[in-house]
Amino acid sequence: MAKQKMVVIKEADITNNCPECFNQELKLSFYQKHTYNALFKKTTNEVTHEIKCKKCFSMIYPVNWTPDIERVFEYYNKLVTPAKTAIKFTSLFFILLMVVLIIAAVVAYLFLEGII
Repeated sequence: MAKQKMVVIKEADITNNCPECFNQELKLSFYQKHTYNALFKKTTNEVTHEIKCKKCFSMIYPVNWTPDIERVFEYYNKLVTPAKTAIKFTSLFFILLMVVLIIAAVVAYLFLEGII
């Protein structure tokens, strides 16, 4: 079964007021989704974000954003450059591929020689 992991692409400390506790220490984080499997590692183009307060540890959802937080978010959202979507195969994939190709070659050889 494939495992999914959200990898941090960019983090920024912002000094806007928290809507919950009115503290001026917020952390804006952008994540990119990566999928890991025994045969491959896949980087997707799915990017998510979250804003947390460093004092009260509450998540600040877009419903509670002030216009200042929205402007800061839009600025940092333009700066985020996610990694390209890619699939990287593991060595286990290449070993299994070689085994299948060797078995297919042996079966084809035996068929052509009339043994099968």
